[in-house]
Amino acid sequence: MPTRKVSPFGSWKSPISALMVSRNVELSEVSIDRETIHWIETRPEQKGRRTIVVHRPGKENEDVTSIKFDVGTRVYEYGGGGYATLEGCVYFSNFDDMRIYELKSDSSPNAVTTNTPRYRYADLTVDEGRMRIFCIREDHDPLSSQVVNTLVTIPLETPSEGTVIASGNDFYLSPKLSPDGSTLAWITWNFPNMPWDGTELWKAKVNSDGALEGKVMIAGGLDESVIQPEWAPDGTLYFISDRTGWWNIYRFRDKRIENMYRMSAEFGEPQWRLGMSMYGLTSGHLVCAYVRDGIYHLGIIDAESKKLKTLDLPFTDLSSVHVSGETAAFIASSPTSPISVVQLELSTGDWKVLRKSSEATINSRNLSVPKHVEFPTARRLKAYGFFYAPCSEAYRGPVGEKPPLLVKVHGGPTGATAASFDLQLQFFTSRGFAVLDVNYGGSSNYGRKYRQRLNGNWGVIDVEDCANGAKFICTSDRADRKRILIRGGSAGGFTTLASLAFKRSYRAGACYYGISDLEAWAKNTHKFESRYLDKMIGKYPAKRQLYAKRSPARFARNISAPLIIFQGLDDKVVPPSQSELMVNAMRKKKLPVKYETFEGEGHGFHMEEHISRALELELELYLEALKVTPSVAH
Repeated sequence: MPTRKVSPFGSWKSPISALMVSRNVELSEVSIDRETIHWIETRPEQKGRRTIVVHRPGKENEDVTSIKFDVGTRVYEYGGGGYATLEGCVYFSNFDDMRIYELKSDSSPNAVTTNTPRYRYADLTVDEGRMRIFCIREDHDPLSSQVVNTLVTIPLETPSEGTVIASGNDFYLSPKLSPDGSTLAWITWNFPNMPWDGTELWKAKVNSDGALEGKVMIAGGLDESVIQPEWAPDGTLYFISDRTGWWNIYRFRDKRIENMYRMSAEFGEPQWRLGMSMYGLTSGHLVCAYVRDGIYHLGIIDAESKKLKTLDLPFTDLSSVHVSGETAAFIASSPTSPISVVQLELSTGDWKVLRKSSEATINSRNLSVPKHVEFPTARRLKAYGFFYAPCSEAYRGPVGEKPPLLVKVHGGPTGATAASFDLQLQFFTSRGFAVLDVNYGGSSNYGRKYRQRLNGNWGVIDVEDCANGAKFICTSDRADRKRILIRGGSAGGFTTLASLAFKRSYRAGACYYGISDLEAWAKNTHKFESRYLDKMIGKYPAKRQLYAKRSPARFARNISAPLIIFQGLDDKVVPPSQSELMVNAMRKKKLPVKYETFEGEGHGFHMEEHISRALELELELYLEALKVTPSVAH
């Protein structure tokens, strides 16, 4: 191996460009329809358009939906559950007009729903016997200030708005029809809960016209999160519950609820999006993903013996698990292998990649492999994260110099980071930055108790954990305590802003579409999250002073480190007004802030030119703050 050049940390020339990062395709929502496997691709080069792709045995991958359609929905604003397949037909929600379309082989899509802009549809389940769709409908009546969510049934013969079959609750999730078509199961919950706080699992008989009869609650409550109901081929109803403090898999059989395999591990994830799936069922077995100590595994549970066999696979992050017969399909990655759609034959254990998110060729010697870290934090507690050391096959730092540390804050805040393939992160490590990707208190993947740690303490515990995680890394001589940076998006953007306002640890920060004023956000955000802060901060307006006390925009005067803020102008989750409040507060005090906005972007950037532009500006800010001169063609 050639001798590596000595160059200051942060200045290294990297093979990972911002343009390479921006061309990463997002893969989501895998499904299996007999021998065919479908998924959704979000393509940056097509301005973030989403298309359904199909893989048929022995054939090349093929686009199902044309350039005229963008497969997606804005139900609960985060979308998901945008399509379903049955017997070669594809049914999908189109983002531009929010209508459902039916697409048969060798034909043009036909609208299943009427052209009524007030309605949005998602979480589709096709009823072949009755020629109907069951799904969630979201009603944005222009004459009402209230958004109404219901379960509806929609006939396939003629376009319809759908007929309401379940209503009265604030939210619905995962309508699933039993194999014989006789019974529908679904999830529901009410304010102020989020789906990871407390939900209910219901089932009911389905009449010939799609109406429900004899509704019965199976599991759940105000303090039990039940998610992802699934029907086994024999008609047994399975679901995930955190009643033990961990999301484990259960089944309802003979009027009893049985735990399929009790483990201090998470077999479920926060339901931020519709259509999420952590397990699938086949005759006699459950194929399931679970996470322990931040690392995902794929296992098979025998339905009778209830024994778990963990498969030996080279993946550390898994999602969207689906099963049909002896075939499983899912999305998987590791720190050195791109996020991919993977097909697994259960009978042999053989697997193959059907689609990679990135075709970039990067020598593994330029990819940092993380270590899961546990560190002490406030209140004599522990918190977690992944530490990435600087990594380059061509460069090393000067003797005695420690690298700058970039603290990365995930969104949510009820979410998690995993040991996945993250080119944005490797963009920095390959240039000589160390990175700490923090799973602060309140993150998922570590049980219900850890997930609830942030209740009443958002803007406190997350800020403390980020600062204490950075202290832990620097104290162990893995990074320079005088050169700590911080970045985050959405809720992670809020923590970034709060960290800069309430801590003196950081030299610079980058905020992507982050919340800056909690009171203004709580009063103006979308329905799904409109009561989120009741638990994360406290009930409004009774706790109004606390909302103000935790809002970074009201303490912009405390920020001395340079800050850059990125904002999509079409963001409905965290609107541009949030970024503008922060920017204006800093400019009023003549503090160092840069503001970059992007037309056509919502909550998260999907266009190639915008992703690369933001990343280049972020790096530029860090180098200026650290007074680092990059190598040529950095």
